[in-house]
Amino acid sequence: MTASEVRIVKTWHESLNEADVDRLVALAHPNIELGGPRGTDRGSQLLREWAARANIRLTPGRIFHRADTVVVEQEAEWSSPETGQVTDSQTLASVFVLHEGRVARLWRYDDLVEALRTANLNESHETRAD
Repeated sequence: MTASEVRIVKTWHESLNEADVDRLVALAHPNIELGGPRGTDRGSQLLREWAARANIRLTPGRIFHRADTVVVEQEAEWSSPETGQVTDSQTLASVFVLHEGRVARLWRYDDLVEALRTANLNESHETRAD
């Protein structure tokens, strides 16, 4: 059986990829901390605005889990808002930290090694993706 944290993170990906921003925001803590290459900020309104403008699809790959932390290797595709055509793609990783069943922190990293190191996880924490 998959841990509830992993199920929540999978649902988060589904919501993002289906452009269901309301469901995505419902899965997030109201004061969610979002971090990545452009810095860090907080709040569900920021998440809502990002999801509405990012034109990104994140396909989960390998998943690592321990306690309240889930690391996901992702295939990211960005699309043109005008044409819907994929304009860029890359493999990256995100660290999700959950609190009371909601995503409280979400940090994006350029690669899985950095994400695992930051989350203090390793290969032994890999979980089945089904």
